[in-house]
Amino acid sequence: MQTKHYEFWPKLTKSLTVPETSIYDNLRVSATRYPEHEAIYYYGAGLTYRELLEQVDVLAGYMQLYMQVEKGDKVLLLMQNSPQFIIGYYSILRAGAVVVPINPMLKTEELEFYVKDGGIEHAIIGQELMDVVHPLVDTTTLHNIVVAAYSDYIGNMNEERLPVEVSAPRNVYEDDTVHIWAEALALKAQPKDSGVHADDLAVLPYTSGTTGLPKGCMHTNRTVQANILGAYYWSRATMNSRSLATLPYFHVTGMVHSMHMPIFSGNKVVIMTRWDRETARQLIRDQQCTHWVTISTMLVDFLANPEVKAEDLSSLDAISGGGAAFPKALGEKLYKLTGLEFVEGYGLSETIAQTHFNPPDRPKMQCLGIPSFDVDARIIDPATMEEVGTDEIGEIVVNGPQVMIGYYNRAEENESAFIEIDGKSFFRTGDIGRFDEEGYFFIVDRLKRMINASGYNVWPTEVESALYDHPAVQQACVVGVPDPRKGENIKAFVILNDNAKGEVTEEEIVAWSKEKMAAYKYPRIVEFIEAFPMTNSGKILWRKLQEEEREKMNIDQKS
Repeated sequence: MQTKHYEFWPKLTKSLTVPETSIYDNLRVSATRYPEHEAIYYYGAGLTYRELLEQVDVLAGYMQLYMQVEKGDKVLLLMQNSPQFIIGYYSILRAGAVVVPINPMLKTEELEFYVKDGGIEHAIIGQELMDVVHPLVDTTTLHNIVVAAYSDYIGNMNEERLPVEVSAPRNVYEDDTVHIWAEALALKAQPKDSGVHADDLAVLPYTSGTTGLPKGCMHTNRTVQANILGAYYWSRATMNSRSLATLPYFHVTGMVHSMHMPIFSGNKVVIMTRWDRETARQLIRDQQCTHWVTISTMLVDFLANPEVKAEDLSSLDAISGGGAAFPKALGEKLYKLTGLEFVEGYGLSETIAQTHFNPPDRPKMQCLGIPSFDVDARIIDPATMEEVGTDEIGEIVVNGPQVMIGYYNRAEENESAFIEIDGKSFFRTGDIGRFDEEGYFFIVDRLKRMINASGYNVWPTEVESALYDHPAVQQACVVGVPDPRKGENIKAFVILNDNAKGEVTEEEIVAWSKEKMAAYKYPRIVEFIEAFPMTNSGKILWRKLQEEEREKMNIDQKS
């Protein structure tokens, strides 16, 4: 196990003892300690910890009594960020069931896979998704749907700042399979003890499926608690902190850092259902938010807002996150506005968010950080499975208390997903990276994303990071496109800064890249676009751009 990074470790212990209690117990303890402390702020309305716990308990009781939800049942949670997502999540845990959080952007045909894969009978959904979910009652095991209207929880707020789904009034349904959220809570059913233990399955987040069918990552209370505690101590949160929640809760980063961690610490969560940079500015200013975990693409958009001023952000103590490379120029702008550096981290669904953090007082730009509490991270040659040394490129493998216990119903993939080193089981991340002489880890790219141009391995993330040094580039995405001579060519899609539009050409970006990068590496083709296709968690859909390019090539060749 490497210890180079210990020299830069914050003034904290390097190991944490994971509680034997459940995730639900975190809420119960915070509500006992701070019953009248505001737990949630949602578009003009608040909910105290006492109220939050009461609603979690009665919804759990309703599910047990009226829906026959039993310990170990998998319950679909399909919602946008809202108080109901938090209540729904914790009530599923209180009932002893397993949370299956799924991307609310999915269509019926896509959602059907998850319901069938998990044998799911019960769902908690936002009412705007009823048309997507209800057809599955006739074609799958699903037969109970709790439907929530986000507008039940809003207060007095400017209508123009409210997303359409949030302002929509509560719908009425006449269907035995449908349970209205407000009516369920009104019955005030009390839950029975479900005997939940630390090693019971708690949540089943699914991988994105970019390299095959999505896979459910089996996380117990213990594996999730490891990262809740890690996030809490690393972020230096207190019960008086205020966390802005903009990352989607179905995604593990938003789930752990913007929901579980604040609830563990007893602080206030300021929730946004839909990303809007001006609303975010106003909420940080008016609610005096102290912590914001976000992603690079969201922060890039936020800082492009001409209304953002230093005084709006004066309450912030920490801005952290990950995702795509964060431009150095914007890092400097952020520092001038806030005195804060963007502290990046790294993790996966299989590790329920972070395995690496940058030290808050010594972060490095465009860097994954150092291994988190009790994490043993190494780099191996994916061909030989042998460890490699400083600054050598290979696959990142991790061992730690937050690693999933395996993929759900995927015995064959579980065998290939883990490797034994020095008598310990390591998860193979599929990410290519390296570590420097100080033990900081850097990502090179996804193993599956590598471009082979004339026999040279080109890593798109590395090219994107270089492109961010160009003052005209706001965002970049690099893909491999078919080339009859080279096998693959390198193409960069670029979003320009507003002041560069019409002033800089694609050819100028290519010429600049040629001067800055090795001959085999620089993009031969550059295309300016206005926006990238994105996942709901804010990641750029590079694969979609690549597939579209390949389709274009096929059409051109046929014609």
